[in-house]
Amino acid sequence: MHCMKAALAALLFGGLLGGPALAQNGAVKIGVLDDMSGPYAENTGPGDVAAVKFAIADFGGSVLGKPIEMVSADFQSKVDVGVSIAKRWWDDENVDMVIGVPNSAIALALVKVAEEKNRILMPTAAATSALTGKGCGPNSIHFIYDTYGQTKTIVSALAKQQKGGDWFFITVDYAFGLAIEQDATQFIKAAGGKVVGSVRHPLNTQDFSSYVLQADSSKAKNLIIANGGNDIINAVKQAAEFGLIKKGVHISIPLAQNPDIHGIGLKTAQGLMISSPFYYDMTPEAKAYTERFTKEIGRPPSFIQAGTYGAVMHYLKAVKAAGTDEAKAVLAQMHKMPVNDFMTKNGVVRADGQVVRDMYLMQAKKPEESKGEWDLVKRIATVPGNEAFRPLNESGCPLAK
Repeated sequence: MHCMKAALAALLFGGLLGGPALAQNGAVKIGVLDDMSGPYAENTGPGDVAAVKFAIADFGGSVLGKPIEMVSADFQSKVDVGVSIAKRWWDDENVDMVIGVPNSAIALALVKVAEEKNRILMPTAAATSALTGKGCGPNSIHFIYDTYGQTKTIVSALAKQQKGGDWFFITVDYAFGLAIEQDATQFIKAAGGKVVGSVRHPLNTQDFSSYVLQADSSKAKNLIIANGGNDIINAVKQAAEFGLIKKGVHISIPLAQNPDIHGIGLKTAQGLMISSPFYYDMTPEAKAYTERFTKEIGRPPSFIQAGTYGAVMHYLKAVKAAGTDEAKAVLAQMHKMPVNDFMTKNGVVRADGQVVRDMYLMQAKKPEESKGEWDLVKRIATVPGNEAFRPLNESGCPLAK
């Protein structure tokens, strides 16, 4: 009898399964790995922490009779620091799911780690489409957006208007920026356009003058700013200072969000095209979330900070449906269940980990069109999810087969 009890205990606690069964831990634990103080902090960081707290509270604070807990950390814009934090959380602190990760290089590295440790990764802030391409993994879900969908929404519209045209890139020099450039280039060529040049810059650059001058000397009428956060603000402001907008250059910023438009200012940003899965008054629920977020943070959410709420809610619903927080069981439910929240209706989690939802082509308003400090963009067109995101059979993800 004693041996049978010992064997049962070993099974329950994972002794016969090669590791501790997370369903036996005392809590369901979410780790927010984010940029709390660097170039992406305004669009992610503290706002993502607030979004996770909102979701935990709205879910009731517990699931399967266990409290839902959150830990957070600043990866300091360093790949090794970010990967080290996630590994520590998974190895030593029983974190079930890591979310945020606004750095594509860290996200791609953690896809493999999550699979090895059988934990869940939801890189809501990382953008590279490689996360659902050759860099995909069974324990990762790319929940909000990617470089493919963002660039296709904008470039396809502009290239059609101009019947192709010449294009130049100012690109941040790591996986994220390179993915924007690669994805956008295919849409430019498909529309009969031509890429006449590109220049790379380090993350968190203050002086873009040399890069803007190279774009100007290329004579391209289309300039794509392939970066994010503070880099977007600095690059666009300096492009305007050097007269590119007055010369008729069309500037596209695929990864811009409302805090970026606010930082640029409508006098300069007016007319710029952005792509987003979210806008503040798209549903009554979205408007209510925006008001709640603004009360907490002092400004409306970025689309990442809106999508992070939905990602946590989808995860917790899957934990409840699975009856456990063991990763494989939860992932199966996340793929099975439709995604429904204030910014997504009947979204689908595909085999490659891509969440497919509608995207919106947005344009920065003219100053006289704005009704308030944060009334910055207007919706130009809706792009159905099956048109916005890369087809599954083209993803290159082994899971798609």
